[in-house]
This record gives sequence, structure tokens and C-alpha cells, in this order.
Amino acid sequence: MHRLKPLTPLGAVTPRVDTIGTLTITEIVHQALASIAAREGQMEALQQKLPLPLPDVGKTRTQGAFSAFWTGPAQWMIVANHDQHEALASEIKQMVGQTASVVEQTDGWCRFDVSGAALYDLFERLSSAPVRRMTKGDVIRGTVEHLGAFLWRLDQDHMAVIAPRSSAASLHHALIAAARSIA
Repeated sequence: MHRLKPLTPLGAVTPRVDTIGTLTITEIVHQALASIAAREGQMEALQQKLPLPLPDVGKTRTQGAFSAFWTGPAQWMIVANHDQHEALASEIKQMVGQTASVVEQTDGWCRFDVSGAALYDLFERLSSAPVRRMTKGDVIRGTVEHLGAFLWRLDQDHMAVIAPRSSAASLHHALIAAARSIA
């Protein structure tokens, strides 16, 4: 019999937490993700079937157990706690039926939350995204170091970075190196 163990995007059994100066970089592994794309002419019907209103360009919405952020024209990522919504994509597909295409994304992405007083300084070294102008609930698709990523402003001094899982080690290295450069 196989004895499989889930590993974090960084290849460990437990999520990594690094504190450097005033910054804390935390590997987040308890989130389920599903992408959703409205089908032609189905936007209004889709919106009526979902448990939360879909956000506008560059924004996020949270309602109940679900959050959503805009990823492209008529496309969003839905986020929920993995323990309660392990089969998130299936749940969402049941809700929306033929109004949208839904794809499981949980293991395709990594997420690092960065918090602390030097948040702006860190991201100004890594990205051209206007982090100082971002407010709570803003999301930007751009680059961090040389990697494509979403930057999601969670609070005044708290940012989530979501990138392809295959780049987790490179992203983590970039975050750590930048944090050490300002510590």
C-alpha cells in the first residue's frame, strides 16, 4: 500500500515561516482554489448562481466562506478554506452548471503571505506594481522578481503573493533575499 504524504510547494511536511527584521513570510497551504470563466452570454446567469458577487477588474470580494479575485476578462479565481472545501471546483461547478467553465487549481499554485512594516520596501525591490497605492482588496497580475504572480492586498501591512507552484522555490528565494536586503 502507498503511504503518500502531502508536501507544501516548498517540498516540506509543514509550511515554512520566515521572520526577517520586521517582515514575516509565510507559506500558505490551507487554501483551495478554482478558476471560473463565464461562458459566452452567461455572465448575468453566472452571477446569480454564485455565493458571492464577482469582483471588478483589479479587485477581490469576500462573502461567507468564499473569496474571489479577478484574473482576466470574465475570469476569476475562487478561494476557500481547504479543510471545508477540499472539492471546491466540484462544488462551484455544481452551483454554476453550464454558465461557466470551472477548473481545479489548488495544487497548481503556491501562496506566500508577507506582512510587516517594511512591506512597501520589499515589494518595491521585487516588482513594478504600485504597492503603495494598493488598498485592501486590490489585486494586480504582474511580476515578482522575474516570475508571473498575483499580488493581493489583504490589509495595510499584509500582502499575498500567488504564483505557479513550479516557481515556489524561486519566489521564496526572491522574497527572502529582498527581505534580507532591507533588514
